[in-house]
Amino acid sequence: MNKPLTGALLSLLLLGAAVGPAVAAPTAPTQTPTAPEATALAVDFAGTVALSNCSGSVVRAPGSQPNDLALVLSNGHCLESGFPAAGEVVKDRPSSRSFSLLNSAGSKVGTLRASKVAYATMTDTDISIYQLTRTYAQIQSQYGITALTLDGARPTQGSAIKVVSGYWKRIYSCAVDGFAYRLKEGDWTWKDSVRYTSACNTIGGTSGSPVVDTATGKVVAVNNTGNEDGARCTVNNPCEVDQSGNVTVRQGINYAQQTYIVVPCIAPGNKIDLNRPGCTLPKP
Repeated sequence: MNKPLTGALLSLLLLGAAVGPAVAAPTAPTQTPTAPEATALAVDFAGTVALSNCSGSVVRAPGSQPNDLALVLSNGHCLESGFPAAGEVVKDRPSSRSFSLLNSAGSKVGTLRASKVAYATMTDTDISIYQLTRTYAQIQSQYGITALTLDGARPTQGSAIKVVSGYWKRIYSCAVDGFAYRLKEGDWTWKDSVRYTSACNTIGGTSGSPVVDTATGKVVAVNNTGNEDGARCTVNNPCEVDQSGNVTVRQGINYAQQTYIVVPCIAPGNKIDLNRPGCTLPKP
């Protein structure tokens, strides 16, 4: 995983001695826009959040309404309770977790608080969805921040993307290099993962960052892992497995989990309903 940054002994045991305390955010590299990016939508930090150990974003489904309680998207492995086991699904678990809400410049403008973990898993995908105590309209009125919209369509190979880390206040620019049929890391296996081109060299603390398509400004994935050392299918060293079972290791390459699969599971009122038509998220 793009490891969550904590001082907990469990994290040290699971993730190795490379886990360290948060330090001053590294300066994002200056990049000259390519021709496609030069005409792309501007992508900034507005609507992203910083967790205690990860990144995230305030998100809405295409059908979400202003008076719905808002949702925050991050990774399953960023849960305050620790990594969900393979096969485990968390649904409607009470939570009072806090999130630092950022504006377009990456400055904190307020603190949001969860009422529950509406959904989380590390099976088939690596996501957590928190329900907040405030509505989208309340957040807009108090802070002038609108939620990012989840795209209901699958991203395409070659599309320009930005990975926006609220934890580090850093934006990575690259493209969708392709898709991993299965991505295996330790005990966990994820389906149809997004593989970045090498420019998105995400680091610990970027876990949970929204992956934004620069052509639409919508969230198409959530950043979650990368192969650090070239090892095969171990924690912090995911491997790709194709439909024939062939394994490929890509050292230094990072990945995200697609989020279009979340959209059919969001019912009116922003309720996570795993029985809705088209919802394929794992059930408890």
